[in-house]
Amino acid sequence: MTRVVAVNAVGGPEALSIEDWPLGNPGPGQASVRQTAVGLNFIDTYQRSGLYPLPLPFVAGNEAAGVVTAVGEGVTAVKVGDRVCYQGTPGAYAEERLAPVDKLVPIPDGIDDQTAAAILLKGLTAYYLLFKTWPVQAGETILWHAAAGGTGLIATQWARSLGATVIGTAGGPDKVRKALDHGCHHVIDYKAEDFPTLVKEFTEGRGVDVVYDGVGKATFEGSLDCLRPRGLLASFGNASGVVSVPDLGILARKGSLYVTRPTGTHYFPQRENLLEGAKALFDAVLSGAIKVEIGRTYPLVEAAEAHRALENRETTGSVVLLP
Repeated sequence: MTRVVAVNAVGGPEALSIEDWPLGNPGPGQASVRQTAVGLNFIDTYQRSGLYPLPLPFVAGNEAAGVVTAVGEGVTAVKVGDRVCYQGTPGAYAEERLAPVDKLVPIPDGIDDQTAAAILLKGLTAYYLLFKTWPVQAGETILWHAAAGGTGLIATQWARSLGATVIGTAGGPDKVRKALDHGCHHVIDYKAEDFPTLVKEFTEGRGVDVVYDGVGKATFEGSLDCLRPRGLLASFGNASGVVSVPDLGILARKGSLYVTRPTGTHYFPQRENLLEGAKALFDAVLSGAIKVEIGRTYPLVEAAEAHRALENRETTGSVVLLP
């Protein structure tokens, strides 16, 4: 048996239930992982609420780090005793679990388990956005919403190391300071300031080359107003609600703009894509280009409280659950 945080019916944080589930032996293509740290991400809340539906019941969570305790027949990519992490694989809120081997990433020396669990999903999101969705070039200017969040703190440091001018938004003076300390050249307090107006001031009226927006509904139209003609809005999340675009003509009126809604599933279809992104991320951390901020930890059994804090925008940096 293994202790898990399960969802039997979708709903608010109260839908998370602490239970003991059976743990079988790993089959072909699987490994058993004793988990030492579990990452908290907004996608966990979307799945729990039913916004991103999964078959019920399910174990919550999508990211963790731990140690391989057993492998299935024919498995050679990992062995017992290996330190590994993974992301994008539901079932992470557990003390031990079976995981698909093709999703397991070796943790390099110099990266501890909590750091690995805190950064893989968020860091790979930053990777595909900065290197694939819009490959950021030195001299370009970007806008990153929620710059003090877990993904934001990673991405803004990484973008700055690429030579970009980084503008961020954050909610409240504490988060503004946090974002300024982690890569942003300018940070706008969206609770007190009009971010499109200030972006135009910072760019001398030109607008930014690309906006990375994980907030969604509350920032969508303002994000379009921040772009230069033919710029790109990468809408990669919906923390404030789902974006609806009933009139595509708005993109023409605001400058022949581009909008995309990327997800990691399509950027990491094969194991080699996953390992390429993970290597780039870990190298950036080990080089010092990215300094990891774990803002808060919770015992795994307090996952519901962690969800409430995340959804109420009470967190900065990454949040880690400890089995």
